[in-house]
Amino acid sequence: MSSIELISREDGQCSLARRKWLELLATAPSEQIEDLMNRLGQPTFQWLRKPQVGLYMVRGRIGGDGEPFNLGEVPVTRCALRIQGFAEQAIVGLGYTLGRAPDRATFCALADAMLQDPDRTAQVRESVLRPLEQALAQRERAQQEQTQSTRVEFFTLARENSLSEAS
Repeated sequence: MSSIELISREDGQCSLARRKWLELLATAPSEQIEDLMNRLGQPTFQWLRKPQVGLYMVRGRIGGDGEPFNLGEVPVTRCALRIQGFAEQAIVGLGYTLGRAPDRATFCALADAMLQDPDRTAQVRESVLRPLEQALAQRERAQQEQTQSTRVEFFTLARENSLSEAS
């Protein structure tokens, strides 16, 4: 069972499931998402907003609770498209990615739209989201293993002296 569960909302707001899959799609490696989407096959679509590159201001805080400051700008690519879905209903897909990556944003938008279509949801979840989740889990495990391999145990001199005196 995938960690992304389908949650529908009548008010049209972004569901928790959609937020999770958009995050997964946006953070996936470009080559992997392109390969998975090409294997799946892509429906015909209409552009609502062709891929555009813009800048976002990144803000930070010193120590996590200090005054916010402008850290710098990062490029972001976004696009929006529409596919024909269930009962000829138009479904809008959005794609946002960090960096200058119009193809990646397009694949993200296509996957987003296809995941909202009840006829395609299961197929896209199995052939796109599940491999992306597995790859993410593998990357996280590798990072944890690397972190553990460089872990250092610190003992203070005072502690070692107090232990020898107690014996």
